[in-house]
Amino acid sequence: MKTIFILKKLGQLFLHILFWSGVLLFYTYFFGFDNDNFNYVLSFSLFLMPITIATTYVFIYKIIPEYLITKQYVRFCFYTFCTLTISAYLIVVSVFYGLIYLSNFDYADMAPISRSLLFVATAVYLVVIIASGYKLLKLNLKHTQETSKLENKILEAQLKLKEQELNYLKMQIHPHFLFNTLNTMYGFALKKANETPEMILKLSNLLDYLLYKVDKPFVLLTEDINHIKDYIELEKMRFNQTLNINFTTDNISEDIKIAPMLLLPFIENSFKHGTLKNGKLKIISSIKCEENKIYFNIENTFSEEEELKNGIGLTNIKKRLDLLYKDKYNFKIDNKNGIFKVNLTLNII
Repeated sequence: MKTIFILKKLGQLFLHILFWSGVLLFYTYFFGFDNDNFNYVLSFSLFLMPITIATTYVFIYKIIPEYLITKQYVRFCFYTFCTLTISAYLIVVSVFYGLIYLSNFDYADMAPISRSLLFVATAVYLVVIIASGYKLLKLNLKHTQETSKLENKILEAQLKLKEQELNYLKMQIHPHFLFNTLNTMYGFALKKANETPEMILKLSNLLDYLLYKVDKPFVLLTEDINHIKDYIELEKMRFNQTLNINFTTDNISEDIKIAPMLLLPFIENSFKHGTLKNGKLKIISSIKCEENKIYFNIENTFSEEEELKNGIGLTNIKKRLDLLYKDKYNFKIDNKNGIFKVNLTLNII
């Protein structure tokens, strides 16, 4: 790890040396225009290099990251003014250096461009601007990457939270469902009814579904329907002659998928909260697929005098719909004239 860090620093040092070598080459070419005195041009360029390097590094390592990026604009303006004032003074000194030391006070011996304070300042600040622009671009890219990483972390956290919430909801659904089903079986066992073995087989199929299928994010709709039918058969045995149920399916494609245990709690609630009228509990339910949508409807007789308690099942189904089918479902409950209705439309695109 230490070796990688050292190699990285050496690589950065090499790039800096390469950049400033390019700047020195630019200075000698720029100030050497229309002048044959190479020693003068090289000496003048070398004198400008520390001024340029110091000004550039102050901007890219101090002023820009600490004041501009952090939006401390007053301090940014103040330190920029101070840096430019000092660098401008040193640029004036460089012109006098060329006049006094390199041309022995002979104005005509000076390189033509080095005589102009404007041209010298332009050369220096051009380098400063280019380096600062590159630094700003680099900081912006770094900020964009950090923002992207942060957004990804937030998204991952949200997905984990969503997964944990879904698992929590499923854990609530399973005991609720098993409690109702085992109660039914217990009643038959007490009666020593002949239907008990068949009930055990149906329950076994449902348990297999719970243990091996329900943890998947989505299952085939046909599988879910089969287990709904198993549950209905269990309830038929419990209600015997007091149940009038009509469960139909239409246009069910073999490749349509749905969240597991999404529809079964509605069936459960119709049995649990339904009320016998004229000696029978009437339930009508249907599942239909059409134009990339699943239409689920269920209604059951219900006593208006008895307060409906949604219970764990219905409450959790609403939460699961929000998590799994947000903005892709339409859920409606109606309770009128002794009939409790649920209409659910899922967009499966």
